[in-house]
Order: sequence, then C-alpha cells, then structure tokens
Amino acid sequence: MGLTRKSKEFGKDGSFVDNATKRQLKKQDQFVSTTEHLVAWVQQNRTKALIAAVTVVVVILAIIGGYTLYQYRSAAAETALGAAMQTYQTPLADAGQPLEPGTKTFPSAKDRAAAANAQFTQVAQQYGLTKSGKLAEYLTGLTYMEEGQYGPAEDALKKTAGSWDGGLAALGKMALAGLYQQTGRDQQAVDIYSELSKSTQATVPAGLAQIQLAELYQSEGKTEEARKIYAQLKDNDKDSKGKPGAAAQVATEKLNPDAAAGPAQ
Repeated sequence: MGLTRKSKEFGKDGSFVDNATKRQLKKQDQFVSTTEHLVAWVQQNRTKALIAAVTVVVVILAIIGGYTLYQYRSAAAETALGAAMQTYQTPLADAGQPLEPGTKTFPSAKDRAAAANAQFTQVAQQYGLTKSGKLAEYLTGLTYMEEGQYGPAEDALKKTAGSWDGGLAALGKMALAGLYQQTGRDQQAVDIYSELSKSTQATVPAGLAQIQLAELYQSEGKTEEARKIYAQLKDNDKDSKGKPGAAAQVATEKLNPDAAAGPAQ
C-alpha cells in the first residue's frame, strides 16, 4: 500500500508548513493587506472631507464678514455723502436777505460747487464700491461742471454713465449730453439724447430726453425736426387714463407758445 505524501515547506519559524496551511496563510495576508488599504482610503477621504468642510466654513465666514463690512462702509458712505450734500445746499450770500446768526453761506455758486466737489470726490474715492460712493461720483461731475472744469467733469460723468446701475447710468448720460451741448459738441449730445429717448429708466424719462433733443434742434435752427418731436410727444405721452403726461404738456406749450403765454393784457 502506497503512502499519501503531503507536500511540506519550511515556514518562517523553521517549522514544516503543508500546502493547505500555506494557502490559508496567503488568504489571511491578502485580507490584512486589503483591510489596510481600506483604512488608508477612509483616512484619506476623511481628510479630504474635513478640508472641504473647513473650506465651506471659511467661505461662509468670508461672505458674512464681507457683507458686514459692506454694510458698515455703506453706512459711513451715506453719512459722508449727507455732509457733502449739506455743503452743496448751503445758501448763497445775499446782501438783501437777512440770515440767522451763525448761518453759513457762500459768496457764489462756483465757490459752493468747489467746496462740495472736494467732499464728493473724497466720498467717491473712499467708498467707490458703495451706492453712495457711486452717487458721489455723479455729483462730482455736476459740481465740476458748475466750476467750469469740463475735462474732469467729463471723466467723472463717463464713469457714472458706464455704471451697472441703469438708473444712475441714465443720470450720468443725461448730464454728459448737457456737457457736450455746453462745449459745442452737439452731435455727441444728439446721440445721447436719442439713446435716452428709448430709455425705460425712471431717473430719466424718455419724454424728458426727447424734449432736450427737440430744444437742441431748435437752438441749431432745425425747427422742423424739433416740431416733429413735440408733435409726437403731444400725441403719445399719455397716462393710463388717457390724460396728457408732463412731457406732452411741455410739448403742447412749445408748439403753441402764444396760447401758453395767455391773452395779452
């Protein structure tokens, strides 16, 4: 009778290990290796998740902090703009007008505009990203115009005209058109008035831009073009109840100046 012979090998400790035991040991080694990789993967992904969570928290805190800072700066900008507006509204000196003791006055509109301009400029530079800062930029342009400094006025008004705020941009364009008209650049003024004639912004009603355009045409002797605009306004500018709007009333007066003046005394 032959004897069944089991294959044996030396183990790590020097003892004999048969093939069955060897296969079992290999399975255990694979399990340990797989487990180690899984633990490492979990740890790695846990770190990524932790980093992502921390990043989200940082972003949220940044947004909250940025909003709080913006609110703070907006409040400061409003205060500074209010002080500049007080200067801009200061009464002019009038020898025949009695004033209360201590009342501040300016000798001329130009002097008042210069004083207000300095304040508006500071607000615009310091708080340019806020709504009050952008409004201050517009008022800087207006006060430069009053001072007769048309170059700086044009630069400031162009910034306002390019604003993302449609209402503020319309104000800037309207003032810029007036500046062009004052400085003999009528065609540039015509282009802006024509653009604003199609505007839907409440800050500069389309009818107002059309009246300005008609008046510019009149000043150039283009009476037929002006009359055409007035006639269109008279017929089309009406409210929901069919009553003539403000622009229609002005247009009617322009078309019939004698009637608007009333009967001669």
